[in-house]
Amino acid sequence: MTRKTTTDSRRRGIYLLPNLFTTAALFSGFYAIVAAMHGRFEPAAIAIFVAMLLDGVDGRVARMTNTQSDFGAEYDSLSDMVSFGLAPSLVIYEWALSDLGKLGWLAAFIYTATAALRLARFNTQVEHADKRYFQGLASPSAAAIIAGSVWVGETYEMVPGQLSYLAWGLTVVIGLLMVSNVRYYSFKTFNLRDKVPFVAILVIVLILVLVSSNPPVVLFSVFFAYALSGPVLTLVQLRQRRAERDQAHRHPDEKDEQDLENP
Repeated sequence: MTRKTTTDSRRRGIYLLPNLFTTAALFSGFYAIVAAMHGRFEPAAIAIFVAMLLDGVDGRVARMTNTQSDFGAEYDSLSDMVSFGLAPSLVIYEWALSDLGKLGWLAAFIYTATAALRLARFNTQVEHADKRYFQGLASPSAAAIIAGSVWVGETYEMVPGQLSYLAWGLTVVIGLLMVSNVRYYSFKTFNLRDKVPFVAILVIVLILVLVSSNPPVVLFSVFFAYALSGPVLTLVQLRQRRAERDQAHRHPDEKDEQDLENP
C-alpha cells in the first residue's frame, strides 16, 4: 500500500506547458526589479506588462489543454505576488519614492502588502465568487497603472523628484483599491469561441493601431480608466439597490397613486 502511494506521487509530477508561461511571467517580474535597481526604468516597466501578458496566457493554456492543477494555481499566485506586488512597488520606489525617505518606502510597502492581501482574498473566495466581477482592483491592473506611470514619465523625460508626492498618492490609492469592496467587471464571461460581428475584428485592429501609436500613454490611460470604472460601477449599483429598496417599502396607497399618474 505504501509502495503504491509512493509510486503514484512520483508519477504525478507537474504539467510543463502552463507552468512554463508562469515561470516566464515570474522571470519578467524579477527582471523588472533588477532593471530598476540599475536605473533602467523603461525596460522595467515594459517587463511588468510582459508579465501581465504571460499571466493571462498561462491560465487559458491550462484550461484549453486540460492541464489545470493545484500546484499550477499556487505557483501562479506566487508568481503574481512577485510580478504584480513586489516588482511595481520597487520600480516606482526606485524611480520616484526613494527621495521621500520613510514616506517613500512606506507607500511601497502599503502597495506590496495590499497586493498580497488581494491575492489571498481572491484565492479563498474564487470558488463561490461572482465570476462577472472582481472584488477590488485586480493586481495585474494595479501593476499596469504603476508601471504605466513610470513608463510615461521615462518616455517624456519627466523629473522623478518633482513627481514624488504624486507618485506617492497614486501608489497608496491604487494599493487601497486592491483591498476595497469596489466591484470591477472581470471580462471572464467573454468567450473567444463565440461568433462576433465582422465589425468586431475592425475594432480590434483599431485598438492595436491606437496602442502601437503611443504604448505608454494609451496603456496607462486604459488601465487608469478601468480603475475609475470600479467606483462608478459600485455607485450605480448602490443607487439601483436603494431605489429598489425604496420601491419595495413604499406604502401601497403611494404605489396606487403613482400607477394612476403613470398608466
